[in-house]
Amino acid sequence: MYKVLLVEDETVIRQGLRELIVQAAPQFEITGEASSGAEALDFLRCEVPDVLITDIRMREMDGLTLVSKARDMYPELLMIIISGYGEFEYARRAMEYGVLNYLLKPIERHELALCIQKIQLLLDRRYGISTLPVTEPSGKAEHSGGDTRKIIRDVKEHIKQHPDGDLRLQTIAALVHLNPTYLSQLFKNETGTNYSEYIAEARMERAKWLLVNTGLKIYDVARLSGHQSPKHFMLVFKQQVGWTAGEYRDRFSIS
Repeated sequence: MYKVLLVEDETVIRQGLRELIVQAAPQFEITGEASSGAEALDFLRCEVPDVLITDIRMREMDGLTLVSKARDMYPELLMIIISGYGEFEYARRAMEYGVLNYLLKPIERHELALCIQKIQLLLDRRYGISTLPVTEPSGKAEHSGGDTRKIIRDVKEHIKQHPDGDLRLQTIAALVHLNPTYLSQLFKNETGTNYSEYIAEARMERAKWLLVNTGLKIYDVARLSGHQSPKHFMLVFKQQVGWTAGEYRDRFSIS
């Protein structure tokens, strides 16, 4: 069993989180609970948990101050921030302190389960525990706190390799173990482009390449570039490129 310290100043919410964690991760045991950052630090001076899960907004000492102090005490401690506040600045600062993930309330059980899965994998490796391999989605970003550029590189590479795949924000966020809202803000901050716009552009570039470099039918080009409807693809292609897909192929085909 891995030991968890849960920090939340509202009793009802803390109880709810405890139940959610127990249900989603039976291999984790909540060995400590605290209603403030100061109380959590007292616990940390006596006990060393495997995971710290803390809210951001708390009286006396906020969660970011707590994770900063906890990081000084235990450099290898795995930490998760939970908050009802979706401000990008909080998430960015949390990642700078090496927080493994940032979850927004209300927490979805599936999202928490993915996060816990990653934590267990890291802890198993750390302690040399031989377990059944955990299946991780292709293209998952192996990132540490603050390495935002690598996260975005991994996301962009996954999009490039799977233009016809499921590229919904929620799906990609799960692959890199980030909150969808945070990933969207992070992507815009790093690239200057909205995630949805980037997907559309990437799929269009893939379609152009297929038109020029292959003899595929137009409906196959549409499908392989992630467009579910060939009719809609032809309409969007004409609007964005200025030519029909057939005209574009005739003008630029290398064959």
